[in-house]
Amino acid sequence: MTIYPLNSGNFKLDGGAMFGVVPKSLWQRTNPADSNNMCDWSMRCMLIEDGKRLMLIDAGIGDKQDEKFFSHFYLSDENSLEPNLKALGFSVDDITDVFLTHLHFDHCGGAIRWNKDRTAFEPVFKNAHYWSTEQHWKWATVPNQREKASFLSENILPIQESGQLKFVDRVGNFTENVFPSFDVLFVDGHTDSMMIPHIRYKGKTLVFMADLLPSVGHIPLPYVMGYDTRPLITLEEKGLFLTNAAEKEFILFLEHDHANECATLQQTERGVRLKDTFKFNDLF
Repeated sequence: MTIYPLNSGNFKLDGGAMFGVVPKSLWQRTNPADSNNMCDWSMRCMLIEDGKRLMLIDAGIGDKQDEKFFSHFYLSDENSLEPNLKALGFSVDDITDVFLTHLHFDHCGGAIRWNKDRTAFEPVFKNAHYWSTEQHWKWATVPNQREKASFLSENILPIQESGQLKFVDRVGNFTENVFPSFDVLFVDGHTDSMMIPHIRYKGKTLVFMADLLPSVGHIPLPYVMGYDTRPLITLEEKGLFLTNAAEKEFILFLEHDHANECATLQQTERGVRLKDTFKFNDLF
């Protein structure tokens, strides 16, 4: 097995929305904001090459929305999915599996595109299975008012229409061996049945954090996003995970942290705190 970090782009989101009830005077120490209160974030994906399987975890925001939509997010063009995939020696047609942690637009938008004639939407990865869960799919396709702006039908329905949709079976809150060396933690605070991959790699456990921990600035327990649908459940899920991650020395792969690609944790008198940050390739 070989794992590659893969950036699909950078964007900006409001710092207050990203840190919920935490005052700006605290969160701006780790995530400085611009004059519009916007902070920099990444949409970092992961590519896993394992025998005949080439799996992409999450796919970023894509480029099919209109100018008005993108104007809210200040996308930078320094990184995008396909050129970075090609730089690693792969094409979109090589991908066999697209594992979507959840179906918010900044995690799945890059998996669907306009067709050549711009008359319909189609999967970017035509040879891949697209993985979600039955619970989350139902949640996303009949969205609640709070998340409706994050679940875009053009990102989601073409997956099913193409016949490429597959479901991961949720067994409790943790399912082992969903794929070889690949377990999944299910969490419900941010959105229903978000999947957090735990990958056994070179003697370590590498965890793709999705939106359970957007950045190292979110490590203290009260630092919960305003986007989370069930913040009290997030607190419980996050607390259990952080304790486990510190004890077992997990490597955290941070999808949204603009400055830090990976991190480790440690237990302190103040609770679980950051131990170290580093580039993925510096460790592996």
